[in-house]
Amino acid sequence: MTSNPSPPAQDDHLWLEEIDGEAQLDWARKENAKTVQACAQSPAFKALEAGILEVLDSDDRIPMVRKIGENFYNFWRDKAHPKGLWRRTTLAEYRKPQPAWETVIDIDALAAADKENWVWHGADCLEPDYRRCLVSLSRGGADADVVREFDLQSKSFVEGGFTLPEAKNHVGWKDIDHLYVATDFGPGSMTSSSYPRIVKEWKRGTPLASATMVYEGAHEDMSVSAYRDNTPGFERDFVSRQIDFYESETWLRGTGGTLTKIDVPDDSNTDISREWMLIEPREDWTVDGATYKSGSLLAAKFDDYMAGRRELTVLFTPDDTTALDSHSWTRHHLILNVMHDVVNKLEVLTPQDGGPWKRESLGGAPALSTIAAGGIDEDDNDDYFLTVSGFLQPTTLYIGTIGQGEPEVLKDSPGFFDASRYSVSQHFAVSRDGTRVPYFEIAAKDLKADGTNPTLQYAYGGFEISLQPSYSGSIGRAWLAQGGVYVIANIRGGGEYGPRWHQAALQENRLRTCEDFAAVSEDLIARRITSPAHLGAMGGSNGGLLMGNMLTLYPQLYGAIVSEVALLDMRRYTHLSAGASWIAEYGDPDQPDEWEWIKGFSPYENASAGQSYPPALFTTSTRDDRVGPVHARKMHAKLAAQGHDTSFYENMEGGHSAASDNKESAFMDALGYAYLWQHIGKPT
Repeated sequence: MTSNPSPPAQDDHLWLEEIDGEAQLDWARKENAKTVQACAQSPAFKALEAGILEVLDSDDRIPMVRKIGENFYNFWRDKAHPKGLWRRTTLAEYRKPQPAWETVIDIDALAAADKENWVWHGADCLEPDYRRCLVSLSRGGADADVVREFDLQSKSFVEGGFTLPEAKNHVGWKDIDHLYVATDFGPGSMTSSSYPRIVKEWKRGTPLASATMVYEGAHEDMSVSAYRDNTPGFERDFVSRQIDFYESETWLRGTGGTLTKIDVPDDSNTDISREWMLIEPREDWTVDGATYKSGSLLAAKFDDYMAGRRELTVLFTPDDTTALDSHSWTRHHLILNVMHDVVNKLEVLTPQDGGPWKRESLGGAPALSTIAAGGIDEDDNDDYFLTVSGFLQPTTLYIGTIGQGEPEVLKDSPGFFDASRYSVSQHFAVSRDGTRVPYFEIAAKDLKADGTNPTLQYAYGGFEISLQPSYSGSIGRAWLAQGGVYVIANIRGGGEYGPRWHQAALQENRLRTCEDFAAVSEDLIARRITSPAHLGAMGGSNGGLLMGNMLTLYPQLYGAIVSEVALLDMRRYTHLSAGASWIAEYGDPDQPDEWEWIKGFSPYENASAGQSYPPALFTTSTRDDRVGPVHARKMHAKLAAQGHDTSFYENMEGGHSAASDNKESAFMDALGYAYLWQHIGKPT
């Protein structure tokens, strides 16, 4: 990558790129005040916000758990604990309607004692005894965090234990007295993507500066890390170099620090568990005369593979309508979660000595719903959790044991709106190049197709991430119950049909995401579900970039647009926050030949005073150190200077989620919905 290029000569809003400058923050506060005055003062807004907050704070939500040692841990936020509790219970207690919980860390109390706005980032606990953990805490919700050693038995931070200052840390246990640490070691130790490029081994009781080098990546890499798999009997150390978002190299670290590369394609995903290695190639892969299809799942004995044998077993092969969503191990079995036209079914695969793996069904989702399952403790047993959810079906949590009959209901989530009034349907639009694009529609059963229904269309369309049916009490209350139609568009760039669906909209083909989204909009209009005056569009992060492009490229289709925590200035994105990490997705604007097609999907570049745009709201967070607030600030400022109807809100906390607690989340969600209601229809 070249050095930071000279800014475009006509960019009058570069001054807003200083994220924490007082003049810039003062500008943001003034713009916030305008938006609050226009959108967040009415009784209708207060009702939307209160309804969403009630869902987020509800004591009846399912407290999802993770097994650590003999106990089951949950992170919980509610009205009394806005920053949250890390707590634990036993499985016997968890089975009860009202389990007795033991608080391990009270984040609100810790934040008050430390006088910091701590946001929970999780804990990494050392197996097999699971007594010591590395707890990560973020100031205000940023990706960067501090790390502290914690004792689960005494429920206290370890005096004189391992601690790391604020950085985008990758840290993990080697053993009780050694850590693998990738952090900010000083000038030159971070990549152009703002992540660590150096990983070291750090011994307890010694200064971090004395840690020994394990691996050093290149400045242009995305990040590096190292970790140990402490599974009893299969202890192994690995070093990983993330070249870009989709390509990586992994080495097995041997005695004396020797590194042996795992010889798989750089763009494949690998999962090493006990004796097995699973491989998911993103491109067709030919090895030993056999070709394996992109999106397949392959299995090999890890030690045999490292010794040079290439005996691969095909566990899954995709087709035009089917893709692998995920997989999860139990002690003796592998659970596959497969999508057919974005709807799930589960299979259990069991290795067999000298023969093909045994294959059995674990169940399918109800119509147009989502089912998912994962092993609870892959080192110990064949128990699994299973969840079922749908747009109108509150989540149900089951527990089961593979080979021991049907799973049993463990927890039910309550309904937060009257789902009996609505129906879910799946439709297919035809994009510009003839591709069939699926979308889900949730609408009242008595919907009149007269073109006047306020309709909210949502999509993401990037990074091979799929949008599947799921229950949202917030959407139910804030949109459906107010008389709206809700639509999820499964556009290319996502993972709904595996790697091919994602790769079809990479880099020079990025505009296909916009064409797919527009095709869904046009189909909704043609079916008279809605019309441009009543059609709103919303998306966040990569979906926020999509919204910026729908605004500048397809303004005639929408009555209003909401873009959340978005990339928007694609000319300078690689030099803002963690932007360089996404070159594999979007391309490198510093390369003239690539900028020629990147500028076609750069909303900030394409915004014009001579066009008629629908009203647009841009939301962001000062503490978002992934995308950053700069994009939204500049886009709003440019549109306003051109005379367009634009609004802006920057939460001063919250990270890339734009909210650090439930109250902030409720406000930010309500702001987007209220904005759309103001412009495409009023609540009933």
